[in-house]
Amino acid sequence: MNRKLLLLPVIIVFFLGNCTMAPKYTRPEAPVQAQWPTGAAYDETKSGASAKSAGELPWREFITDARLREIIENALKNNRDLRVAALNVERAKALYGIGRATLLPSVNAVGSMYKERTPADLSSTGSAYTAERYDVNLGITSWEIDFFGRIRSLKDKALEEYLATDQSLRGTQILLVSTVAQAYMALAADREALQLVSKTLTAQEASYNLIRKRYNVGMISELDLRRAQSQVDIARGDVARYTQQVAQDENGLNLLVASPIRQELIPRDLESISAPRETFPGLSSEPLLNRPDVLAAEHRLKAANANIGAARAAFFPRIALTTSVGTASADLSGLFKSGSGVWTFAPQIVMPIFDVRTWFAYDVTKIEKEMSIAQYEKAIQTAFREVADALAVKGTINQQIAAQQSLVDALAITYRLSEARYSKGVDSYLSVLDAQRQLYGAEQILIVLRLAQMNNSIELYKTLGGGGQ
Repeated sequence: MNRKLLLLPVIIVFFLGNCTMAPKYTRPEAPVQAQWPTGAAYDETKSGASAKSAGELPWREFITDARLREIIENALKNNRDLRVAALNVERAKALYGIGRATLLPSVNAVGSMYKERTPADLSSTGSAYTAERYDVNLGITSWEIDFFGRIRSLKDKALEEYLATDQSLRGTQILLVSTVAQAYMALAADREALQLVSKTLTAQEASYNLIRKRYNVGMISELDLRRAQSQVDIARGDVARYTQQVAQDENGLNLLVASPIRQELIPRDLESISAPRETFPGLSSEPLLNRPDVLAAEHRLKAANANIGAARAAFFPRIALTTSVGTASADLSGLFKSGSGVWTFAPQIVMPIFDVRTWFAYDVTKIEKEMSIAQYEKAIQTAFREVADALAVKGTINQQIAAQQSLVDALAITYRLSEARYSKGVDSYLSVLDAQRQLYGAEQILIVLRLAQMNNSIELYKTLGGGGQ
């Protein structure tokens, strides 16, 4: 008899383990186009069909610069945000373990002693006496048998929340890889700009010294001298500004890596960095469904769907079981003697009759599911927009760089001709300043465009879900 009682919970778990009242999950239709946008801004994006897709390309292959790879490796080891995300995954895994364990009975061994003195005036025999009892039991206390899948639905919800957290960790890793790479590129661009403004300052100071000598001998007016001085002051201010920016870029990169970066790893300029590998977005937008943020939103939707099953099960009876087997005796020495065995079997059923809260709770779960659907669809729409924006930049950035490089070349010639005309007294110094100012600005814009080209490769890789292996 005792053995049958102990086997009963195992038999019940075996036959009822798959019972659930959650509605069947169906993935919502993606609220975006099946293909990427087309038009003049996207023509050049079709030429990389031989490149790998972002999902197939590990970040160590995507990042071709050895120094940058080392910096990213250090960031993945030391970054505190990534560490917190990893700990959140472990926490969600432990919570899922708790929910899963609730399906199984909790078996406890309990030893107890009871001793009570009854005075003579309360005793049925008219004499005082002391009653003793010793118990040792092995049993199950208030185990809910999950006939209608309430606990199983809650367990499924915890599982989906754990999987969503795991995808969030993958997304955090992708974000960290791309952020470190883009910060590295920004540092290189600002160091290149600092070299440009420093070179410009040196040229401006040399020009100013020459003009001042001419002014001292009365060859030119004070107006030309002050115009030359203004250009020196502007360049000096730019040198200070870019010196500050480079220092702040290094501080930001050190924070991402969570440790100081060795000087030999810091890039000199954009030209010294190996460009990332090309990635191909493919023709279909379906790969967006595998992005970590989209998968995390879908797992949260599945969790909301499972929660409906738990709310439905609350309308049905709950069956709990308490059972134990053991030994009892009035003397401690008689606990394990023949004939001292005891057992209890106490099932309990609770049938909800009137509790308005269960109806409102059920409505809440249905509303939460609709909210999760909207959030899932918004995640897909946001992902589609991010990829489309990156593709628009990719399709036009080369043309912008080519046009800007042509402009820089033309302005450089204009500046040389203006200087020659001024030296011969054909033209005023104002035309020299104007040509110099335009060339200086165009060179700075060219650096910005080249940085945008490098960042766009990283952004496209990130938005397509690469870098989270």
